[in-house]
Amino acid sequence: MTATPDLTPTPGQTVGPFFGFALPYERGGQLVDQAHPGAVRLYGTVLDGHGDPVPDALLEIWQADEDGNVSTETGSLVRDGWTFTGFGRAAVDNVGRYTFTTVEPGPTREGGARFIHVCVFARGLLDKLHTRVYLPEADQPEGALAHDRLLASLPEAERATLLATRDGQGGLSFDIRLQGEGETVFLDVEER
Repeated sequence: MTATPDLTPTPGQTVGPFFGFALPYERGGQLVDQAHPGAVRLYGTVLDGHGDPVPDALLEIWQADEDGNVSTETGSLVRDGWTFTGFGRAAVDNVGRYTFTTVEPGPTREGGARFIHVCVFARGLLDKLHTRVYLPEADQPEGALAHDRLLASLPEAERATLLATRDGQGGLSFDIRLQGEGETVFLDVEER
């Protein structure tokens, strides 16, 4: 029997950098039209561990509608001006900024906290990251944030990384920090 030579392991691969041209689709960040009566802008910047913008990232969001209903409409890429699918996808610009035009989700259960689920794809990541954007406390049912199981399990500083802030125009500002000081809390999500 001959001995096999030592094999050099294949280096690990990261996702990207192809998000800006391979995955976005027309009006992907526009879940509703800006003229929709409940339209709100969700925006922010994706930052690396040094606080520098990440220019090659893509975000997906999933959310309930204004009444807290999770859409069962087919065709999540539909942008016909009438169908709310609760799904959006937007690439960041060359300085890491993203924006979605959507609605504020209602609570998905009586008194539940209102949030938007976010999935982040970015260069340098070995896998996508999942997190949540919670509406500011003033926009939540009374006590909803205190009773949310995820938020209740986190120290105060980490909870703060999941709360959006309201800007002067009524939009929701939410920066995502991939690592380092002030790192956004990411969730361990099992895929089925």
